[in-house]
Amino acid sequence: MLHFFMLFILFTSLFSAEVKQYRWANGESYLTFLENHKLPLKTLYYNLDKDDQFLTKEMISGVKYQILSSSDGEIEQLLLPINSKLQIHIYKKNDAYEFEAIPIKSITKKEALTLKITSSLNYSIVKETGSKKLARVLESAFKNSLNFKRDLRSGDKMVMLYEQSYRLGDKFAMPVLKAALIEMKGKKHHIYLNESDDNFYNERGSRVENFLLSAPVKGARISSYFTKRRYHPILKRWKAHLGVDYAARRGTPIHAAGDGKVIYASNAGSYGNLVKIRHSGSYETRYAHMKSFRKGIRRGKRVKKGQIIGYIGTTGRSTGPHLHFELRKNGRAINPLKVVKISSKKLYGKVRKKFLRMRKEYDKNMDYHLKRMTKYKRVPKLTRECYFNNI
Repeated sequence: MLHFFMLFILFTSLFSAEVKQYRWANGESYLTFLENHKLPLKTLYYNLDKDDQFLTKEMISGVKYQILSSSDGEIEQLLLPINSKLQIHIYKKNDAYEFEAIPIKSITKKEALTLKITSSLNYSIVKETGSKKLARVLESAFKNSLNFKRDLRSGDKMVMLYEQSYRLGDKFAMPVLKAALIEMKGKKHHIYLNESDDNFYNERGSRVENFLLSAPVKGARISSYFTKRRYHPILKRWKAHLGVDYAARRGTPIHAAGDGKVIYASNAGSYGNLVKIRHSGSYETRYAHMKSFRKGIRRGKRVKKGQIIGYIGTTGRSTGPHLHFELRKNGRAINPLKVVKISSKKLYGKVRKKFLRMRKEYDKNMDYHLKRMTKYKRVPKLTRECYFNNI
């Protein structure tokens, strides 16, 4: 239940107070943040359950957060986004601070970007939009199918169709690329996000490979899926599960999901025995609750995809033998199942027919924007005031 509701309006409000917005500092921990703002560590961290303590470790540098203070400078409320779906809400009630995880209120808009390349693809997008995230998602999507450094020329054109979330009037979270077209040397190259499996395909319905993982436990049953927010029916509060759980018998071998370098192999509290592997492209995989590590698995060890690194167990905060498997990119948790290798890389039957209908609509939309060279619309900076309603 939300104890308070934040409503942002322009210029006037009932009990007017400016909400100050900041960016989370690089390297700052949640505990350091509490100390710096003279907030009670015991109430807002040490008395929390393990799941909520774990959430506080998900704060990412650069994310925007909001503080509401009273006229004498005392903090009344805080909103700290953890991911694109969930945020920490700290508020004062009866002269004591309370902690809760609540859903993020955001809106999603369908947007388009069309431009002529003037230099590199990255530079052209950032110059036009000011958004490194837009450049990143487009380059990542085409990474293994086009060579931008070699083939892209000044004057080439591109179109992006994407969805962007907004929180409190500001862009929030990574944009989701839906379709894109890049015209190089007069030839058009397309890419489409297939909603059936959240993977990218070209105009022929063939999957565009990027970083592909293999399943870390062969033949295991998935007992819990990745979700950035879910409402726990028993605990009556919002939680997140930032990985995939594979249930299997104790001692079942665990395999490295991809080539990489072990950067951690030790006990990690609620994670139990944990292995972290760093892969190319700023990816990192994590394997938790292991019974034991395979001999020779240690920090600095290089491993190959499919190599055994340990065995299923129930160490740490675990109710039964399973592997908690996480995938991170640039430190941010993403759904491993979106990049786990599948046997078929082409679409067939009804799924292909659905994809072709979707592709036709996207092509029509991209041709429209390409002919008109639709300009990018920058979001105006807004002055915010607010009031808080007890509900």
